[in-house]
Amino acid sequence: MNRLTVVEFKLFLRDPAAYFWTLLFPVALVVVVGGIPSSREVRADLGRRFIDSYTPVMVVLAFAMTGLFITPTYLVGYREKGILRRLSTTPVGPARVLAAQLVVQMTVSVATTVLVLATARLLWDVKLPAHPPGFVLALLLSATAVVAIGLFIASVLKTAKAATAAGSMLFFPLMFFAGLYVPRDQMPAAVDRISGFTPLGASAQAFGDAAGGHLPGATALSVLVGCTVLFGVAAARLFRWE
Repeated sequence: MNRLTVVEFKLFLRDPAAYFWTLLFPVALVVVVGGIPSSREVRADLGRRFIDSYTPVMVVLAFAMTGLFITPTYLVGYREKGILRRLSTTPVGPARVLAAQLVVQMTVSVATTVLVLATARLLWDVKLPAHPPGFVLALLLSATAVVAIGLFIASVLKTAKAATAAGSMLFFPLMFFAGLYVPRDQMPAAVDRISGFTPLGASAQAFGDAAGGHLPGATALSVLVGCTVLFGVAAARLFRWE
């Protein structure tokens, strides 16, 4: 299993687009946005600097890239090329390939989270999460929720192109609710309320709560757990090796 995971990680690193969008892109956005002087000034409408609000959203972005693009595209590609079918006749088995792939993607997500927080802290003096246990809880639940969504996409679609298209269709509206384009504090009340019941909006809320020194709220945690169970069960029932 360890050797297989190493192989999967090497394959991931050989795909420049994959590690650019998951590892480098969120960090680059933190650098670019923080480089705008106005983003480092306390805003009266937010009660804090824009970069302070933006950093948790970049953490969510890293998970979204992994869960909505990389995971389903890789898994559907393996099925489309017959790799899973061929492995089912060997001692390795397709299940170990899936497990290794998930370990790689989870590792990449955690690494990106560390890079985003470290960059924001070192360059723009963004405070680290004031509630570490809450942040770890938000990280674990966010990761499982987006991976479950990715597995569901991989379960119901037959081609890698279709999986990529579906990931794109989900990514942009879900990241809107996470506050990528407009801070949630500036959203109309109704939109902000809806945002809290979306997986990435709940994830951003959970990270924001932890950053502010609080345990993530019950609503955010319930949404993330619900997405994990709902999409995880659906993926398990619908997933096909061939």
